[in-house]
Amino acid sequence: MLQAIEGIYKDGKVELKELPSDISESLVIVTSFKSKKNHIKDQIMQFGMFSGNQQSTETDFEIAEFHGDSENSLDWS
Repeated sequence: MLQAIEGIYKDGKVELKELPSDISESLVIVTSFKSKKNHIKDQIMQFGMFSGNQQSTETDFEIAEFHGDSENSLDWS
């Protein structure tokens, strides 16, 4: 007999919302939908991972700002 029972798959386990009737053991097929994506960060670096005692200042960012490469004669403005 085929039964459809709602459940949630989380962390490698399936939690059923209700127990199946008259079944103590059976083969199952799990079909997922409305899945939530894993929150895997695509970033290699994270904010603060290289922070130390000295924090960056506004002047540090102005010095590091890219204003074009004078050797390639492109207009970066």
